[in-house]
Amino acid sequence: MNRRLALGPELQRGAQVTVTVDGRPVVAHAGETVAAVLIAEGSPATRLTKSGAPRGVFCGMGVCFDCLVVVDGIPNTRACMTWVRDGMAVSHQDVLAAAGSRPAKETDAA
Repeated sequence: MNRRLALGPELQRGAQVTVTVDGRPVVAHAGETVAAVLIAEGSPATRLTKSGAPRGVFCGMGVCFDCLVVVDGIPNTRACMTWVRDGMAVSHQDVLAAAGSRPAKETDAA
């Protein structure tokens, strides 16, 4: 699903890039934020709270920290403040990750 505005004389897009969202390749454009891509793809909820409530873009300017996602393995990344780039891996985040933490990898010792 693509919810981007239709192109017209007053709207131009940056170069096309490919990012993955939860393992699925998605077309994005240079100059878009991760939040814009998620909204355009019909996935406005970026994370779940501890109680399971969805959160997403609220302020759109980096103040509220509601739009947190995992970008290239880094949790707690603000989707509204992060520009997409070719090859970026984005995933929805479950709960707020502790400061300094990183997601576990399959190669980590159990």
